[in-house]
Amino acid sequence: MYAVFKRELFSFLSSMVAYITIGIFLLVSGLLLWFFPDTSVLDYGYAELSGFFSLVPYLFMFLIPAITMRSFAEERREGTYELLITRPIRIWQIIVAKYLASLVLVLFALIPTVVYYYSISKLGFPEGNIDTGSVIGSYIGLFLLGAAFTAIGIFSSALTKNQVIAFVICAALCAFSFLGFDYTSQIAAFQSVETSITNLGINQHYTAISRGVLDTRDLIYFITFSALFLLFTKLIIGGKR
Repeated sequence: MYAVFKRELFSFLSSMVAYITIGIFLLVSGLLLWFFPDTSVLDYGYAELSGFFSLVPYLFMFLIPAITMRSFAEERREGTYELLITRPIRIWQIIVAKYLASLVLVLFALIPTVVYYYSISKLGFPEGNIDTGSVIGSYIGLFLLGAAFTAIGIFSSALTKNQVIAFVICAALCAFSFLGFDYTSQIAAFQSVETSITNLGINQHYTAISRGVLDTRDLIYFITFSALFLLFTKLIIGGKR
């Protein structure tokens, strides 16, 4: 399992795709946070990162599909898929190894954004006037959101050998899982179960954690959500095997 994880991670890091993707993510998030008038924290005037944490999920809908689209799709395109799944290693180990490698890349993309917290802390009046607890909770929420989207990405990559199709499927599923349930709950026919439908979506749980309150129900939701899509991936790979 470690060998697959290391191979997957270094194959990402040895290509320009990972660096370009992460670079674009950091560039866009930086522009949105500091330069664009509608989202700039300098125009907002308050020493907080709530705007940044509300924008990143939408950037994740493009960053994570770009990272995960090659996980299984490239294996099948290059003809190494059959070799991989016939090795003396369980399918679960292959899936989890690729999942963790992609998740590490997502973490690499998030780490540089800590500079934003330091900058706003220094710009605050008085200096250091920022809710650190809320920021930590929001970063935990972002990591859990990234873990859920990565599971969707691994699942999408297992569906096809075309990386572009895997990207589109992942982006669509991420968008629906984050926003789809909120919009569905607003339909008149579902008004009686609006709260139940909303709780099925990621946005509700991500928003709760972003407030700095770590509820075990939200943690269990993200863990269950990720495990469910990894299970779907296993069913697909097991069927093709």
